[in-house]
Amino acid sequence: MILKYPITTEKAVRLIEAENKLIFVVDSKATAEKIKKAFEDEFKVKVIKVNTLRKGKQKIAYIKLSADTPAIDIATRLGLM
Repeated sequence: MILKYPITTEKAVRLIEAENKLIFVVDSKATAEKIKKAFEDEFKVKVIKVNTLRKGKQKIAYIKLSADTPAIDIATRLGLM
């Protein structure tokens, strides 16, 4: 399982609304390409870009969605909004 769970901080909600991005904790060995493919397969949406960073022992992915797919729709499906 590459995508573990979404992050629901105030910053994450701000990114959903302002920049059409979602933030997920992902498998520490996953590459940006694998994260992109897993997200597109699971949610059936187009991903523009994936940025990753390590925070402690966790790996976090910032996933930017295409303009025709609002991130708030995915967040609502996940129960974040």
